[in-house]
Amino acid sequence: MAGIKIPIGPQHPALKEPENFMFELDGEQVIGVDVRMGYAHRGIEKAFEDRTFIQGIYLAERICGICSTSHTTPFVQNAETLLKLEVPKRGLYIRTLVGELERVHSHLLWLGVAGHEVGFDSLFMYTWRDREHVQDMLELISGNRVHYGMNTIGGVRRDIDADQIAKLRVMNKLAKERTDYYIKLCTAEPTFMARIKGVGILSNQDAMDLCAVGPMARASGVKRDVRKDDPYAAYGEIPFDVITADTCDILGRAVVRVFELIQCYKIIDFLLDNLPEGDVKVRAPRRIPPGESISRYEAPRGENIHFMKSNGTDKPDRVKVRAPTYGNMLATLVTLKNCYVADIPIVVAAIDPCFCCADRMVRLVDRHGRNDLWTWQQLQHYAQEKKALEAR
Repeated sequence: MAGIKIPIGPQHPALKEPENFMFELDGEQVIGVDVRMGYAHRGIEKAFEDRTFIQGIYLAERICGICSTSHTTPFVQNAETLLKLEVPKRGLYIRTLVGELERVHSHLLWLGVAGHEVGFDSLFMYTWRDREHVQDMLELISGNRVHYGMNTIGGVRRDIDADQIAKLRVMNKLAKERTDYYIKLCTAEPTFMARIKGVGILSNQDAMDLCAVGPMARASGVKRDVRKDDPYAAYGEIPFDVITADTCDILGRAVVRVFELIQCYKIIDFLLDNLPEGDVKVRAPRRIPPGESISRYEAPRGENIHFMKSNGTDKPDRVKVRAPTYGNMLATLVTLKNCYVADIPIVVAAIDPCFCCADRMVRLVDRHGRNDLWTWQQLQHYAQEKKALEAR
């Protein structure tokens, strides 16, 4: 019967973060879908205004647990642009190194989740085992496995020595050898391919019209990558290829990610082999001159955009974040149409969603029609009142 509607989320076994999708079905086939956001709003953009620029780095790092350096890098790049700071090349190389290792662990995490969503839990176990190996590399550099605390305004906080470089080379070689297996699996394993081939279609034209980003766009033949289009950090000096696919489905998104892993390993080797001598950071003043800046970053999920406005004090006047999940949401709704109910978990997972990154709240007008922009304290009070109400 056409027109039957079912909700999925905000709490649902297929969604690890709270998000609500309303599906309209014709039998088992999706004929319409709508999304409602706003279940995981944390007030981070507002919280930036109440913290210094240095404190803001650590707040930005907690926008996403998987892609923490993907948010601190554009944040500090905006500050460095406003300060007209020239970051030492060694600092830029190490910043890029951490970013590529984060890309590796994020892609391995996604491949494991994709396997889990289609019932291939052996793949989940293997990829997450190898992800631990990559996190060992990040721990070797920064001392941390999740939030690395590496970026600062003017460079990076920690240098790496010859012993660490030697260990990283060996560990990077092992990671590449293990990834060769995943390439064979994603391009030749018949049951896995049958489950994701032709599912979650996003045409090349839709990908461009809906401004899809990251592997979502590249799997539909859109050669779009901020590292090439608008190089930052050390990417302008690094030879690498932008991986694309033309299948326009989840299989293409898997292929793009596993072949991107090989490019990541090449980039890491290049950075280790060509690491410049010198300092890793320069001293930055606490106060940042008035002005506005936009910074783009190619996160593992796609283009991440940070806007910063300074008023001349030691705290930002405004920080605005457009995470890649938010950029891919319209395209995701298209990929869900005409799929089957059983495909919904893997189609949503195919963008590697992070709804906490994308969530936001806007309150502009009160019930009397007056402007009513809240302070950070009012927002905290509202959250506490809502939590108490829900607990009753």
